[in-house]
Amino acid sequence: MRRLGSRVSILERNANLLHREDPDVSAGIETLFHDEGIDLVLNATVVEASGVSGDSVIITYKQDGQNKTIEGTHILVATGRTPNTEGMGLELAGVELTASGHIKVNEKLKTTAPGVWANGEVAGQPQFTHIAFDDFRILRDNFAGGNRVTTGRQVPYVLFTDPEVAHIGLSEAEARKKNIPYRLFKIPMAADLRTRTLSETRGFMKALVGEDDSILGFTVFGVDGGEIMSAVQIAMLGRLPYTALREAILTHPTLMEGLIVLFSSVPTSMIQK
Repeated sequence: MRRLGSRVSILERNANLLHREDPDVSAGIETLFHDEGIDLVLNATVVEASGVSGDSVIITYKQDGQNKTIEGTHILVATGRTPNTEGMGLELAGVELTASGHIKVNEKLKTTAPGVWANGEVAGQPQFTHIAFDDFRILRDNFAGGNRVTTGRQVPYVLFTDPEVAHIGLSEAEARKKNIPYRLFKIPMAADLRTRTLSETRGFMKALVGEDDSILGFTVFGVDGGEIMSAVQIAMLGRLPYTALREAILTHPTLMEGLIVLFSSVPTSMIQK
């Protein structure tokens, strides 16, 4: 909407726009939005909304202990989703819910009622279409006599900004919290030569590598980040060491070639909690 000429303000209740991401990722997105002319209002708790979206709206919010207001014509509320389980009579069937209203399932997606399974977002899984599809595969295979579970699976995700943010595996914050030692490889996207031909050099990519040279996690904030992340994910699925990507012969100039640059860079020393 900003690129179409509208003035855009984002109200965020946390101190960082992407508070679940590593600080450098959130800082990158915040800089991008500032450069685009988007007004970021952080540490803001919405108190009241009045008016009619599409006509005139006023948002009252609290920031630094003071009530403030912002006026506009349209409002988009992005506060997450709640499961549509209320009033369905699930309790009559013996299907228990969690405190958040999701259907309680085990690692095979079986509910508390005999012969009843649940999959997708209503089962409280990570709320991605690709996870719901994998839930289906788990049920399909188990119904055919298999033994698949939801635990231990990789959960990739992409934030489809421009440029994108994509991630797989451990973040730095998660690695430190779990006391998992890692080496950090990090380069600016400009070091990937393909970004220069695309005239989109903003961002960076980074990878966490373990003591055994395995790739623990990967994050990219850059053009077509989701595609680059998927290549690293496949290497992780194949349990390839980072050196396999470092020594690969990849077509020049492609964005994937930047992985050679990344894993050929000088990493930090092993970082521990």
